[in-house]
Amino acid sequence: MNLSRMLVLAVIAAACGAFRASALDRPDVTFKIFQFPADQIPRIDGDPADWAMVPESYAIGSDQLAEDGGGHTAPDPKELEVKVKVGWVKGLNRLYFLYEASKSYWDFSRPDLRNDIFELVVDGDASGGPLVDAGHVDVWNAKAVGEMATRDSRLTTPEVHWAAHGAQAQNYHIFTPALDKDWCMAWDSATWIKELPWANAAYNYNFKPGEAGKLVLEFWITPFDYAGPEGPQRAVESVLSEDKIIGLSWAIIDHGDPKTSKQHFWNLSRHHQMFGNASYLCAFQLMPLEPPFRKPIEAQWTWKVVDMDRRLVAFKDLSVGTITAWKWDFGDGETSTEQNPIHQFKRSSSPTIVLEVEGSAGKSRRAKVGDVSLK
Repeated sequence: MNLSRMLVLAVIAAACGAFRASALDRPDVTFKIFQFPADQIPRIDGDPADWAMVPESYAIGSDQLAEDGGGHTAPDPKELEVKVKVGWVKGLNRLYFLYEASKSYWDFSRPDLRNDIFELVVDGDASGGPLVDAGHVDVWNAKAVGEMATRDSRLTTPEVHWAAHGAQAQNYHIFTPALDKDWCMAWDSATWIKELPWANAAYNYNFKPGEAGKLVLEFWITPFDYAGPEGPQRAVESVLSEDKIIGLSWAIIDHGDPKTSKQHFWNLSRHHQMFGNASYLCAFQLMPLEPPFRKPIEAQWTWKVVDMDRRLVAFKDLSVGTITAWKWDFGDGETSTEQNPIHQFKRSSSPTIVLEVEGSAGKSRRAKVGDVSLK
Protein backbone atom coordinates (compact mmCIF):
# COMPACT_ATOMS: atom_id res chain seq x y z
CA MET A 1 0.00 0.00 0.00
CA ASN A 2 1.47 3.41 -0.95
CA LEU A 3 1.83 6.35 1.42
CA SER A 4 -1.14 8.31 0.10
CA ARG A 5 -3.51 5.39 0.68
CA MET A 6 -2.12 4.91 4.18
CA LEU A 7 -2.74 8.57 4.94
CA VAL A 8 -6.32 8.37 3.72
CA LEU A 9 -6.93 5.28 5.86
CA ALA A 10 -5.52 7.15 8.83
CA VAL A 11 -8.06 9.92 8.19
CA ILE A 12 -10.79 7.28 8.11
CA ALA A 13 -9.62 5.93 11.46
CA ALA A 14 -9.75 9.45 12.89
CA ALA A 15 -13.24 9.88 11.51
CA CYS A 16 -14.28 6.63 13.17
CA GLY A 17 -13.08 7.94 16.49
CA ALA A 18 -14.99 11.18 16.03
CA PHE A 19 -18.29 9.30 16.20
CA ARG A 20 -17.51 7.23 19.26
CA ALA A 21 -19.80 7.70 22.22
CA SER A 22 -18.52 8.38 25.72
CA ALA A 23 -20.97 5.99 27.36
CA LEU A 24 -22.53 2.60 26.74
CA ASP A 25 -26.26 1.93 26.48
CA ARG A 26 -28.55 1.33 29.49
CA PRO A 27 -26.55 3.42 31.99
CA ASP A 28 -28.76 2.20 34.83
CA VAL A 29 -27.69 -1.45 34.37
CA THR A 30 -24.29 -3.15 34.69
CA PHE A 31 -24.50 -6.83 33.85
CA LYS A 32 -22.14 -9.29 35.54
CA ILE A 33 -19.67 -11.80 34.10
CA PHE A 34 -19.00 -14.74 36.43
CA GLN A 35 -15.39 -15.66 37.21
CA PHE A 36 -14.80 -19.41 37.02
CA PRO A 37 -12.06 -20.80 39.26
CA ALA A 38 -9.02 -21.81 37.24
CA ASP A 39 -9.53 -25.47 38.14
CA GLN A 40 -13.20 -25.46 37.09
CA ILE A 41 -13.16 -24.04 33.56
CA PRO A 42 -16.36 -25.08 31.75
CA ARG A 43 -15.97 -27.85 29.21
CA ILE A 44 -17.45 -26.95 25.81
CA ASP A 45 -19.61 -30.02 25.25
CA GLY A 46 -23.21 -28.80 25.31
CA ASP A 47 -23.75 -30.03 28.87
CA PRO A 48 -24.68 -27.13 31.19
CA ALA A 49 -23.64 -29.01 34.35
CA ASP A 50 -20.39 -27.02 34.58
CA TRP A 51 -22.49 -23.87 34.97
CA ALA A 52 -24.40 -25.08 38.03
CA MET A 53 -21.98 -23.12 40.24
CA VAL A 54 -23.02 -19.83 38.60
CA PRO A 55 -25.59 -17.99 40.76
CA GLU A 56 -28.90 -17.13 39.12
CA SER A 57 -28.11 -13.47 39.75
CA TYR A 58 -25.79 -13.75 36.74
CA ALA A 59 -28.51 -15.11 34.44
CA ILE A 60 -29.92 -12.70 31.84
CA GLY A 61 -33.37 -13.76 30.74
CA SER A 62 -36.02 -12.93 28.19
CA ASP A 63 -37.37 -10.19 30.45
CA GLN A 64 -34.25 -8.12 29.64
CA LEU A 65 -34.90 -8.27 25.90
CA ALA A 66 -36.94 -5.77 23.92
CA GLU A 67 -38.25 -5.95 20.39
CA ASP A 68 -36.79 -3.01 18.53
CA GLY A 69 -39.19 -3.20 15.60
CA GLY A 70 -41.43 -0.64 17.30
CA GLY A 71 -43.31 -2.71 19.88
CA HIS A 72 -40.49 -2.76 22.45
CA THR A 73 -41.97 -5.82 24.13
CA ALA A 74 -40.25 -8.83 25.61
CA PRO A 75 -40.74 -12.23 23.93
CA ASP A 76 -43.90 -14.19 24.67
CA PRO A 77 -42.73 -17.14 26.83
CA LYS A 78 -45.04 -19.38 24.78
CA GLU A 79 -42.98 -18.59 21.69
CA LEU A 80 -39.49 -17.99 23.08
CA GLU A 81 -37.81 -18.21 26.46
CA VAL A 82 -34.09 -17.44 26.75
CA LYS A 83 -31.48 -17.50 29.51
CA VAL A 84 -27.85 -16.47 29.01
CA LYS A 85 -24.91 -16.66 31.40
CA VAL A 86 -21.48 -15.20 30.67
CA GLY A 87 -18.23 -16.26 32.33
CA TRP A 88 -14.50 -15.66 32.28
CA VAL A 89 -11.32 -17.12 33.80
CA LYS A 90 -8.64 -14.90 35.28
CA GLY A 91 -5.53 -15.13 33.12
CA LEU A 92 -7.40 -16.15 29.95
CA ASN A 93 -8.65 -13.59 27.45
CA ARG A 94 -11.79 -15.57 26.73
CA LEU A 95 -15.49 -15.04 27.29
CA TYR A 96 -17.58 -18.15 27.97
CA PHE A 97 -21.30 -18.34 27.21
CA LEU A 98 -24.15 -20.64 28.10
CA TYR A 99 -27.20 -19.99 25.91
CA GLU A 100 -30.39 -21.88 26.74
CA ALA A 101 -33.50 -21.26 24.67
CA SER A 102 -36.91 -22.90 24.36
CA LYS A 103 -38.95 -22.13 21.25
CA SER A 104 -42.23 -23.17 19.73
CA TYR A 105 -40.72 -23.22 16.22
CA TRP A 106 -37.05 -23.55 15.23
CA ASP A 107 -35.98 -22.38 11.77
CA PHE A 108 -32.61 -23.78 10.66
CA SER A 109 -33.15 -25.94 7.56
CA ARG A 110 -31.38 -23.75 5.00
CA PRO A 111 -27.62 -23.42 4.42
CA ASP A 112 -27.73 -19.62 4.04
CA LEU A 113 -28.24 -16.77 6.52
CA ARG A 114 -31.92 -17.54 7.07
CA ASN A 115 -31.61 -19.27 10.41
CA ASP A 116 -32.66 -18.53 13.96
CA ILE A 117 -29.66 -16.58 15.26
CA PHE A 118 -28.05 -15.49 18.50
CA GLU A 119 -26.23 -12.35 17.35
CA LEU A 120 -23.42 -11.35 19.69
CA VAL A 121 -21.33 -8.17 19.59
CA VAL A 122 -18.32 -7.65 21.84
CA ASP A 123 -16.01 -4.67 22.37
CA GLY A 124 -13.28 -5.83 24.72
CA ASP A 125 -11.90 -2.41 25.59
CA ALA A 126 -15.27 -0.57 25.48
CA SER A 127 -13.79 1.89 23.00
CA GLY A 128 -17.07 2.16 21.10
CA GLY A 129 -17.55 3.26 17.53
CA PRO A 130 -18.64 1.60 14.29
CA LEU A 131 -17.55 -1.89 13.43
CA VAL A 132 -19.19 -2.40 10.04
CA ASP A 133 -18.40 -0.92 6.65
CA ALA A 134 -19.39 2.54 5.47
CA GLY A 135 -22.50 1.28 3.68
CA HIS A 136 -24.39 1.24 6.98
CA VAL A 137 -25.08 4.95 7.23
CA ASP A 138 -27.58 4.48 10.07
CA VAL A 139 -24.86 2.83 12.11
CA TRP A 140 -22.21 5.44 11.53
CA ASN A 141 -24.66 8.29 12.31
CA ALA A 142 -22.84 10.25 9.60
CA LYS A 143 -21.92 9.84 5.96
CA ALA A 144 -18.40 11.14 6.44
CA VAL A 145 -16.52 7.95 5.71
CA GLY A 146 -18.84 6.85 2.92
CA GLU A 147 -18.57 10.24 1.26
CA MET A 148 -14.81 10.16 1.65
CA ALA A 149 -14.63 6.83 -0.13
CA THR A 150 -16.78 8.16 -2.96
CA ARG A 151 -15.15 11.55 -3.17
CA ASP A 152 -11.52 10.45 -3.03
CA SER A 153 -10.50 8.49 -6.09
CA ARG A 154 -7.50 7.09 -4.25
CA LEU A 155 -9.69 5.01 -1.95
CA THR A 156 -12.35 2.53 -2.91
CA THR A 157 -15.30 1.35 -0.84
CA PRO A 158 -13.81 -2.18 -0.53
CA GLU A 159 -10.69 -0.64 0.99
CA VAL A 160 -12.81 1.07 3.60
CA HIS A 161 -14.47 -2.26 4.35
CA TRP A 162 -11.26 -4.24 4.69
CA ALA A 163 -9.50 -1.54 6.70
CA ALA A 164 -12.14 -1.06 9.40
CA HIS A 165 -14.81 -3.76 9.28
CA GLY A 166 -14.79 -5.61 12.62
CA ALA A 167 -11.32 -4.42 13.59
CA GLN A 168 -11.93 -2.99 17.08
CA ALA A 169 -15.13 -4.90 17.97
CA GLN A 170 -16.57 -8.15 16.66
CA ASN A 171 -20.00 -9.40 15.57
CA TYR A 172 -20.88 -13.12 15.66
CA HIS A 173 -24.02 -14.36 13.91
CA ILE A 174 -24.35 -17.64 15.82
CA PHE A 175 -26.69 -20.13 14.17
CA THR A 176 -29.13 -21.70 16.64
CA PRO A 177 -28.54 -24.40 15.82
CA ALA A 178 -26.08 -24.79 12.94
CA LEU A 179 -26.94 -27.59 10.53
CA ASP A 180 -24.28 -28.60 7.98
CA LYS A 181 -22.51 -25.23 8.24
CA ASP A 182 -20.09 -23.34 10.46
CA TRP A 183 -21.41 -22.60 13.93
CA CYS A 184 -21.46 -18.89 13.18
CA MET A 185 -20.79 -16.20 10.64
CA ALA A 186 -18.14 -13.79 11.85
CA TRP A 187 -19.56 -10.63 10.35
CA ASP A 188 -16.37 -8.83 9.60
CA SER A 189 -13.25 -9.16 7.53
CA ALA A 190 -11.51 -11.29 10.16
CA THR A 191 -13.46 -14.50 9.65
CA TRP A 192 -10.64 -16.46 11.33
CA ILE A 193 -11.86 -15.34 14.79
CA LYS A 194 -14.56 -18.07 14.80
CA GLU A 195 -12.02 -20.89 14.51
CA LEU A 196 -9.87 -22.65 17.09
CA PRO A 197 -7.78 -21.54 18.94
CA TRP A 198 -9.81 -18.30 19.18
CA ALA A 199 -13.29 -19.78 19.60
CA ASN A 200 -15.16 -23.05 20.14
CA ALA A 201 -18.81 -24.12 20.36
CA ALA A 202 -21.01 -27.15 21.09
CA TYR A 203 -24.79 -27.75 20.87
CA ASN A 204 -27.26 -30.03 22.59
CA TYR A 205 -30.79 -30.44 21.13
CA ASN A 206 -33.11 -33.14 19.82
CA PHE A 207 -35.61 -31.30 17.61
CA LYS A 208 -35.85 -30.97 13.82
CA PRO A 209 -36.43 -27.83 11.75
CA GLY A 210 -39.97 -26.58 12.28
CA GLU A 211 -40.38 -28.33 15.62
CA ALA A 212 -40.49 -27.02 19.18
CA GLY A 213 -37.83 -27.81 21.75
CA LYS A 214 -34.98 -26.62 23.94
CA LEU A 215 -31.52 -25.74 22.70
CA VAL A 216 -28.37 -25.65 24.81
CA LEU A 217 -25.40 -23.86 23.28
CA GLU A 218 -22.01 -23.54 24.95
CA PHE A 219 -19.23 -21.51 23.38
CA TRP A 220 -16.31 -19.25 24.05
CA ILE A 221 -14.80 -16.43 22.03
CA THR A 222 -11.70 -14.26 22.19
CA PRO A 223 -12.39 -10.51 22.14
CA PHE A 224 -9.89 -8.41 20.23
CA ASP A 225 -8.86 -4.77 20.42
CA TYR A 226 -7.66 -5.30 16.86
CA ALA A 227 -8.53 -8.19 14.56
CA GLY A 228 -7.54 -7.50 10.97
CA PRO A 229 -8.37 -9.25 7.70
CA GLU A 230 -4.74 -10.22 7.20
CA GLY A 231 -5.03 -12.88 9.89
CA PRO A 232 -4.02 -13.30 13.52
CA GLN A 233 -0.38 -12.29 13.05
CA ARG A 234 -1.07 -8.65 14.00
CA ALA A 235 -4.12 -9.26 16.19
CA VAL A 236 -4.28 -7.76 19.68
CA GLU A 237 -6.37 -9.66 22.20
CA SER A 238 -8.42 -7.67 24.68
CA VAL A 239 -6.86 -8.08 28.11
CA LEU A 240 -9.49 -9.25 30.59
CA SER A 241 -9.00 -8.37 34.25
CA GLU A 242 -11.08 -8.17 37.41
CA ASP A 243 -13.62 -5.34 37.61
CA LYS A 244 -12.97 -4.28 34.01
CA ILE A 245 -15.98 -3.01 32.06
CA ILE A 246 -16.40 -4.29 28.52
CA GLY A 247 -19.02 -3.57 25.87
CA LEU A 248 -21.29 -6.52 25.11
CA SER A 249 -24.78 -7.10 23.76
CA TRP A 250 -26.82 -9.67 21.90
CA ALA A 251 -29.93 -10.01 19.83
CA ILE A 252 -32.26 -12.93 19.19
CA ILE A 253 -33.24 -13.09 15.54
CA ASP A 254 -36.34 -15.27 15.46
CA HIS A 255 -37.94 -16.16 12.15
CA GLY A 256 -40.83 -17.95 13.84
CA ASP A 257 -43.50 -20.08 12.18
CA PRO A 258 -43.98 -18.49 8.73
CA LYS A 259 -47.70 -19.36 8.89
CA THR A 260 -48.47 -17.57 12.13
CA SER A 261 -45.83 -15.00 13.09
CA LYS A 262 -43.44 -12.39 11.77
CA GLN A 263 -39.67 -12.19 12.17
CA HIS A 264 -38.57 -10.73 15.51
CA PHE A 265 -35.38 -8.97 16.54
CA TRP A 266 -35.19 -8.98 20.33
CA ASN A 267 -32.27 -6.97 21.66
CA LEU A 268 -30.45 -6.62 25.00
CA SER A 269 -29.41 -3.13 23.98
CA ARG A 270 -32.14 -0.59 23.36
CA HIS A 271 -30.61 0.32 20.01
CA HIS A 272 -31.02 -1.81 16.91
CA GLN A 273 -27.77 -0.30 15.62
CA MET A 274 -25.78 -2.13 18.29
CA PHE A 275 -25.10 -4.79 15.65
CA GLY A 276 -22.68 -2.41 13.96
CA ASN A 277 -21.86 0.32 16.47
CA ALA A 278 -20.15 -0.65 19.68
CA SER A 279 -21.19 2.60 21.37
CA TYR A 280 -24.67 1.07 21.66
CA LEU A 281 -23.53 -2.01 23.57
CA CYS A 282 -24.30 -2.67 27.23
CA ALA A 283 -21.83 -2.52 30.10
CA PHE A 284 -20.64 -5.88 31.47
CA GLN A 285 -18.27 -6.16 34.43
CA LEU A 286 -15.70 -8.93 34.88
CA MET A 287 -16.40 -9.97 38.45
CA PRO A 288 -13.98 -11.31 41.09
CA LEU A 289 -14.40 -14.84 42.37
CA GLU A 290 -17.54 -15.37 44.40
CA PRO A 291 -16.85 -15.89 48.16
CA PRO A 292 -17.30 -19.69 48.11
CA PHE A 293 -14.40 -20.00 45.65
CA ARG A 294 -11.96 -17.62 47.32
CA LYS A 295 -9.20 -18.70 49.68
CA PRO A 296 -9.28 -16.70 52.93
CA ILE A 297 -5.63 -15.80 52.42
CA GLU A 298 -3.27 -16.57 49.55
CA ALA A 299 0.14 -15.10 48.78
CA GLN A 300 0.75 -14.09 45.18
CA TRP A 301 3.03 -11.60 43.49
CA THR A 302 4.59 -10.46 40.24
CA TRP A 303 7.74 -8.59 39.25
CA LYS A 304 9.23 -6.31 36.63
CA VAL A 305 12.83 -5.40 35.82
CA VAL A 306 13.25 -1.65 36.24
CA ASP A 307 16.91 -1.40 35.24
CA MET A 308 18.73 -4.50 33.98
CA ASP A 309 22.17 -2.86 34.07
CA ARG A 310 21.74 -2.10 37.77
CA ARG A 311 19.83 -5.36 38.39
CA LEU A 312 16.96 -3.33 39.85
CA VAL A 313 13.63 -5.19 40.14
CA ALA A 314 10.20 -3.94 41.28
CA PHE A 315 7.95 -6.42 43.08
CA LYS A 316 4.17 -6.13 43.32
CA ASP A 317 2.01 -7.87 45.88
CA LEU A 318 -1.11 -9.57 44.44
CA SER A 319 -2.09 -11.47 47.54
CA VAL A 320 -5.73 -12.31 48.30
CA GLY A 321 -7.36 -11.66 51.66
CA THR A 322 -6.88 -9.14 54.42
CA ILE A 323 -3.10 -8.79 54.68
CA THR A 324 -1.42 -7.09 57.63
CA ALA A 325 2.24 -8.09 57.17
CA TRP A 326 4.58 -8.94 54.29
CA LYS A 327 8.01 -10.54 54.35
CA TRP A 328 10.08 -10.85 51.18
CA ASP A 329 13.15 -13.10 50.92
CA PHE A 330 15.05 -12.18 47.77
CA GLY A 331 17.30 -15.25 47.83
CA ASP A 332 20.48 -13.18 48.08
CA GLY A 333 20.55 -12.70 51.82
CA GLU A 334 18.36 -9.57 51.71
CA THR A 335 14.74 -9.23 52.93
CA SER A 336 12.00 -6.61 53.01
CA THR A 337 8.76 -6.00 54.92
CA GLU A 338 7.36 -3.52 52.39
CA GLN A 339 4.25 -4.49 50.44
CA ASN A 340 5.70 -3.55 47.06
CA PRO A 341 9.49 -3.29 47.38
CA ILE A 342 12.11 -2.38 44.82
CA HIS A 343 15.24 -4.45 45.23
CA GLN A 344 18.72 -4.18 43.75
CA PHE A 345 20.45 -7.53 43.37
CA LYS A 346 24.15 -7.45 44.07
CA ARG A 347 25.07 -10.07 41.49
CA SER A 348 23.75 -11.83 38.41
CA SER A 349 21.65 -14.81 39.39
CA SER A 350 18.32 -16.63 39.09
CA PRO A 351 17.31 -16.69 42.76
CA THR A 352 14.39 -18.35 44.49
CA ILE A 353 12.27 -15.49 45.81
CA VAL A 354 9.67 -15.99 48.54
CA LEU A 355 6.81 -13.80 49.74
CA GLU A 356 5.16 -14.67 53.05
CA VAL A 357 2.03 -12.79 54.05
CA GLU A 358 0.08 -12.75 57.29
CA GLY A 359 -3.42 -11.65 58.19
CA SER A 360 -6.47 -12.42 60.28
CA ALA A 361 -7.00 -15.67 58.35
CA GLY A 362 -3.47 -16.93 59.00
CA LYS A 363 -0.33 -17.13 56.88
CA SER A 364 0.47 -17.98 53.26
CA ARG A 365 3.70 -18.30 51.32
CA ARG A 366 4.49 -18.12 47.61
CA ALA A 367 7.89 -18.91 46.07
CA LYS A 368 8.97 -18.43 42.47
CA VAL A 369 11.97 -20.49 41.44
CA GLY A 370 14.23 -18.94 38.81
CA ASP A 371 11.57 -16.56 37.43
CA VAL A 372 13.64 -13.45 38.10
CA SER A 373 16.62 -14.11 35.86
CA LEU A 374 19.39 -11.51 36.06
CA LYS A 375 22.19 -12.74 33.84
